[in-house]
This record gives sequence, structure tokens and C-alpha cells, in this order.
Amino acid sequence: MARIISKTANVYTRVDPDTKEQAETILNYLGIPMSNAIGMFLRQVVIQRGMPFEMKLPSKKPVAIDDMTKKQIDAELQLGMDDIAAGRVISADEVEAEIRRMYGK
Repeated sequence: MARIISKTANVYTRVDPDTKEQAETILNYLGIPMSNAIGMFLRQVVIQRGMPFEMKLPSKKPVAIDDMTKKQIDAELQLGMDDIAAGRVISADEVEAEIRRMYGK
């Protein structure tokens, strides 16, 4: 009797429910089933011989106002005012151009 070899393998993983839901929403919009997206990711790991994206720690933790005291908020605002007073500013056009350069919009 001939043995049939499966052309797929199962992968089981646990992910944060919110992350899964958000990813499913985006993938559904793109018309890509979750299993296909995971397969695409794994193929890229093989092709790239590593993670298919850059992995590094952020240079500075983003400021989250909810985690700040009034004193910390005032200090951050003062830093901004000091930059303005010292002429360390850029125009809205320059900001928009940088966003377009970074995100291709």
C-alpha cells in the first residue's frame, strides 16, 4: 500500500487576542487568509535566512501622556517652548515631506 505524504504541516501558536483580531481585519481587507499570511511570513524567513524585517529597540521610548505626571507634562511642554525660542523648528511642509519620504504617501 502506498503512503501519501502530506503537503502541509500544522503550526500552533498563541497570540494576543487583540493583535489577532486587528491582523485578521487587515488580512480580510486584503483578501489573504491568516494561514496564507503565516505561510508567507515563514517563506520570507527562509528566503532572508532570518527575520524578514529589522528588529531593534527604539532609540527612545515614545512619550505617553497617560503615563506622565503634570510636572512631567509641563517639563515636556517647556522643552518645546525652549526649542521654539531657540529657533529649532521646522515647517509643516518639511514635516509632510518627511512623512511622505518615510511612508511613501
